[in-house]
Amino acid sequence: MKNYLCLLNFSNKMNKKISFFLLVIGLIHTSCVPIKDLTYLQNKDGNEAPSVISPINAKPYRLQINDVISISIKANDPKLVQIFNPTNLETQNGKSETALYFDGFTVSDHGNIRMPVLEEINVLGFTLDEVRLIIEKRLLEEYFNKEASIFVSVKLAGLRYTVNGEITSPGTKTLYQEKLTILEAIANAGDIAVTGDRKNVVILRQTPAGTEIHTIDLTDVKAIQSPYYLIQANDYVYVKPLKQKSWGTGKTGIESLTTIVSVLTLLTTSFILLRN
Repeated sequence: MKNYLCLLNFSNKMNKKISFFLLVIGLIHTSCVPIKDLTYLQNKDGNEAPSVISPINAKPYRLQINDVISISIKANDPKLVQIFNPTNLETQNGKSETALYFDGFTVSDHGNIRMPVLEEINVLGFTLDEVRLIIEKRLLEEYFNKEASIFVSVKLAGLRYTVNGEITSPGTKTLYQEKLTILEAIANAGDIAVTGDRKNVVILRQTPAGTEIHTIDLTDVKAIQSPYYLIQANDYVYVKPLKQKSWGTGKTGIESLTTIVSVLTLLTTSFILLRN
């Protein structure tokens, strides 16, 4: 009988230890960030990932208030178009992209830009190609003939966007290129922190019709086919925190175990002091 009670007592202690061990393991697994939540562009269908993924055809960007555009007008004889350009072309070639940004034309609150000689031109809601055609048409109708070989170039003077939330280097960024993917935009901001939710990245996009709100799952390879995969000027990208951050238990298994052990040590010490 005595041996039976000892065996029963030993069994109860072992069950408690096993239960405690399983509890700790469970807490570690639920509190640390799994690798699948950190990996970009995974093939979640289970099939072999295709070698070529065709991105969706994004709609052309339409100009908004406070956009800055760079306009360059050229001709066979540079002197003919010198007055239409804000700066001398030879000087322009020697300038940095940042300097060109400040020499651009800003879309006013009324949707207009103000150019030398041509004066006010409404560009709000137009694409860059449409603005180019408007300027070319006015130049040919009012000032030049076809023999002058007028060449007009219209570009955004910097692609400006904002990244905030669980990001290494949040803030407003400006890149001098025509196309920018959301992965490039995030990489330029130092990448998403371990505690950032890559599956639910929010994009706020300003359009002439209002503000669009959309989410994109960057851990899924299908994100490449999203119309929001390509960043547009004035986009706001927000990365939400994972629930692991609010728990405060750590980003990895080691951090979580350290936190749990610290809490258990504190509880044990407090219990012993209260008993004494």
